[in-house]
Amino acid sequence: MIFIRTLLIILGTISLVLGIIGIFLPLLPTTPFLLLTAFLYLKSSPKAYQWLISRKRLGPYIINYQEKKIIPFRTKIYAIALMWLCTFVSIVFVVDKLWLRIILLAIAIGVTIHISSFKSKE
Repeated sequence: MIFIRTLLIILGTISLVLGIIGIFLPLLPTTPFLLLTAFLYLKSSPKAYQWLISRKRLGPYIINYQEKKIIPFRTKIYAIALMWLCTFVSIVFVVDKLWLRIILLAIAIGVTIHISSFKSKE
C-alpha cells in the first residue's frame, strides 16, 4: 500500500511539473495536468492535495473545475485558440495522410464543444 501511495505522489508531482511548464510553453496543456495532479494527490496524500489547492495561482482553477464545473472565460478562449492553431499547423505542415487530418479535425471540434460546454467565470 505504501508503494502505491508513493507512486501516486511521484506521478502527481510529475504531472504538476508538466502543468507548471505548460503555463509557459503553449504546446503543453496546463489544466489537464493540474486536474490529474489534484486527483493523484487526493488519492495518495490529503496533505499534498491541501497544499496544491491552497496555492494562490493553481488552487482556484482546480476548485472551480471540481466543485462548480467552471472554467474562466480567458482560459477557455486561450485553450481553444491555441488548440486550433496547433491543429491547423499539424494539418497543413505536419500530417500528410487525409484520414489523420480528418481525425485531428474531429478531435479539435470535439474538444472545442467540450470546453465550450462549461460555464464561464469572469
